[in-house]
Amino acid sequence: MSGGGPRYELRAGSPTPDELLLAPRKERIEQVLSQRTRNLVVVLDRLEDSFNMAAVLRTCEAMGVQEVHVVRNREVPWAPNAKVTQGCDKWLDLFRYEDFATCHAALKARGFSVQVSAIRDGATSLFELSFASKVALVFGNERFGVSDEVLSLADGVFWLPMLGFTQSLNISAAASACITRAVAWRLEHLGRHGDLSEGELVELRDRFKLLSVKQRGRLYRAPVKSG
Repeated sequence: MSGGGPRYELRAGSPTPDELLLAPRKERIEQVLSQRTRNLVVVLDRLEDSFNMAAVLRTCEAMGVQEVHVVRNREVPWAPNAKVTQGCDKWLDLFRYEDFATCHAALKARGFSVQVSAIRDGATSLFELSFASKVALVFGNERFGVSDEVLSLADGVFWLPMLGFTQSLNISAAASACITRAVAWRLEHLGRHGDLSEGELVELRDRFKLLSVKQRGRLYRAPVKSG
């Protein structure tokens, strides 16, 4: 796993985040945690545009999706545009893979249904999908869509119905619409969006508090580079 932002560790003798953060910030962290999910995740298959990379990350963070799984594009580095992310990626967990098969295996081992966005005969309307259990939404390359390998491993293929003359959307716009639909479904049918376990809440709470300290680079140990 490679995190969306640097990880910090407390330095001996430094004040703790609890001592530095004001009550309104702590309350905001609790509000965010209560709406965070790891049961809805997003997979990006070989994206090549830095603005699209960043826009999807920003949508995920804004909508409470904690995990983004990234399949490497061998021709283009993963480099989300910082002007678009505006630092939102530090709050996320990014999982990086050399190929989709590895990503798929990791998700299936955790019990996810892998649903791929593609316009294909027999594809299910997004509006007919259930998000009651663990669902991974997969979005493909801007020019070529998802690969044949992705389609062959998918548990299902879905498409986003469009009501105008336009029959396709930019990847970041399509992902935003699909994620928003999934979140709305969960709120309507489950009564809540957040689903973190107590252990996950504790881990993220500590991390979010560290990341909320403006002078963390000076007060705490250098970021720990994740593998």
